[in-house]
Formats: sequence, structure tokens, C-alpha cells
Amino acid sequence: MEYWNVGMWKIRLRRPGFNGWGALFIIVARISLKNQSVNRFRFPIFQYSIFPPFHCFIGSLSMTRQSVLILFKVFSTIPCFLSCGIFRQVDLLGTRLPGAVALAFHRMRLPGKRLVFTFAALIPLAAMASGCSMPPSVTSLDDILERQGIHNQVRYDYRCTAGAHRGASEEHRENTLAALKAADQNSKYAFIEFDVQYSKDKRIVVYHDKRMLRLDGSLRAIGNATFAELSAITGGQIVAYDEVIGMLNKKLNIEIKSQGDEREDERLVDEVIADILIRKRGNDILISSISDDVIRYVNRKYPDIPTGQVFWLTSSTYLHFDGLTKKLYEDISATQADYLMLHVANLLNIEDLLEFKPKGKTIVFWDFGDKMYIVHKDISDRLWGDSGWRTFINFLQYKLVSGFRRFTSGK
Repeated sequence: MEYWNVGMWKIRLRRPGFNGWGALFIIVARISLKNQSVNRFRFPIFQYSIFPPFHCFIGSLSMTRQSVLILFKVFSTIPCFLSCGIFRQVDLLGTRLPGAVALAFHRMRLPGKRLVFTFAALIPLAAMASGCSMPPSVTSLDDILERQGIHNQVRYDYRCTAGAHRGASEEHRENTLAALKAADQNSKYAFIEFDVQYSKDKRIVVYHDKRMLRLDGSLRAIGNATFAELSAITGGQIVAYDEVIGMLNKKLNIEIKSQGDEREDERLVDEVIADILIRKRGNDILISSISDDVIRYVNRKYPDIPTGQVFWLTSSTYLHFDGLTKKLYEDISATQADYLMLHVANLLNIEDLLEFKPKGKTIVFWDFGDKMYIVHKDISDRLWGDSGWRTFINFLQYKLVSGFRRFTSGK
């Protein structure tokens, strides 16, 4: 039996290969608990990770005394997996670690080929110990259901990514420059949705409705007024596409508002996508529409641009028959849309929507407020433009953090 004094604790080492891991944990706990008068602390230790790709797991970390006590129990099981003769000496040349931490790392006996797996084993501990927070744009499907007043006995624990519907439309008038810029600067939105259509003089304007009655009290149709006339009616609040696209840095969902003329819709699609490609932002864009013809056209002519087909209320919203739900997926398969974009009323049918969802098709919910949510049921469900690796990292991070929170809360 070997003993090793670190700080104020004496560690009993049951296996020689475990000493480095025990030391590292004790150092973590030592730092976290050094101020007994504080209930929650900063947790700086993992900023010294020497495997940079996993930094996104760690972020800004904090730790509670309860977390430390739980981690003591969890940590006692780790030697069974990590210390059965798999460690060899590894040199950490070029790494700048505090003395005690460097000593802990040097006492681990890691073969170079297994460095990835070793740090992968540390990640769950880091997540559980720190209770690390998710980005503000991440929520859970269960929380969304609860906010919608849907009390489901089943907990899905699926990650959801929030976007800004028509910009930050609860703080500002929808689809205006102020709403779009505010959404671009707010970390609670991972992407921004806005609507485009032609004015009479073929200026691409950012406006949702076909007519101006709801927002401006006018029966004038957007397509029957010039941009100057539209600006006068809205008091200068209507904005042209070319005035905003260069100001937005987040991923964008551009919805094509069909005015019923197929050729004009195609021309609008061509003009928007041509501009996007000139700006080299093809990976940042999703094109959506309620029009089947628009979605088919985009997928036929621009197969690398992801598409989303929009639905409001359908027969399956209130009649939860398997055949009706399956038909939704048959419809978007026929147009080759990547995203099924449903009003939140369809959350009433969430069980069937999840059960029959094919891989490669992703569900998005939107409401008449400022929110849209991408539901990440599996690894194929991603925010457009994200790599498979990044999607996997986000998936694993969410599972670790949500699992730890359930564990500590006893749920």
C-alpha cells in the first residue's frame, strides 16, 4: 500500500497506476474547497487540459461541496477502468502546468496511443464535478414541453437549439433591422430566421405577411407596392435584404415567402442564393418555405443548400394517428427537405413525431413569438453547417451535463 501526501490530504493508493488520477482529483477538490465560507466556487483546474479539442466540454466551470462529495463516490469506481496496467510514463514537454498539477500528470502512466481515451475518461468526471453550464441557446425538449403546458409523463432528455424567429421579435418589431441585429448579438440564439419576398420594383424586402394589415393597418400587398412606398407606410421600419445580410454573422434560416408565381419564386431563390454564395456563406444558410415547389426547386438546382419545409396546423396536429404523422415525413421526403418545421401546436403529437422520425430528417418547432427550436434526437440532427464531429461533441456534452444534473437532483 502506498501513501502520498498532497496539500492537506493523505491519499491511499490501492493500485500503482492510480496514483496520478487520485492526485489530480485531490488537487481539484483541494482548490475547490479551500474557501470554506463560500458555497459555490470557480473551478479553474481544467483549463490546463493538454488535449485542446475537449476544451469545449469544460467552459466556465463551478463546483459545489455536494458535487465534491458525490465525485468522491463516483471516482472510486474509475480505477477499475483506468488503472489495470495500461499506464506508462508519458513526457509532457511543452506543457505549462502548475507544479502540483504537473506532478499529478507526470505520475500518470499513459501510452501515447491511449492519451485520447484517457482524457475522454476524464471528461465525464470534469462535467460531473463542475456542473458545467450549457450555452444559453441550448435547452431541453422537456423544458419546452413544460413551457407549452404539455405535461408529459415521459422524459425525452433531447437537446434543443434555440433560434430567433423573425429576429428578436419580442424586444423589437419583427423582421426589422433592430430585431435582426439584436438577435445576432444575443447568445440565447444560435441562429436567426427571417422572411423575404419581392416588392413591386423587385427589391427583396424582409417582411413576413403578404399584406400589411397586421403590422401596419394597410391592405396593401407587399408585391403591389414599391420599396419607397413600403418604407413610407411602415414609417421607415421595413428593411431590404441587402441592407441586413452583411450585418448578420450567425447562421441564417431564410424563408422564401411565395406570392403564388412559380417563376418569380424561383427568381427570388436564385437571387438570394447567388448573393449567399458570393459572400461565401453557403454553409451558414438554410432555405425554408411553405411552398412545395420552392423546396423542390432549391433541392434540384442547389443540392448542397439545406432546406426546411414549413407547416402550421395539419391533420396530425390534433388527430394523433400513425398514418397522419407518417404522411408528414412522406411529404418532406417527396420534396427532399432536410428539416420538418412545425408550429409548436404540433408538440401535442410529439410522441409520434419522434417515434416515426427517419434519420436525416430533423424536427424544428416555431411559434409566433421569437423562438424556434431544433430538436436533436440523434446524431443526424444538427444545426446546418455544423460538422459531424462538432455535433457529436455537443451531443456528448449535453448528455454528460444533463445526466449529472439529474444525478445530483435525485430525479
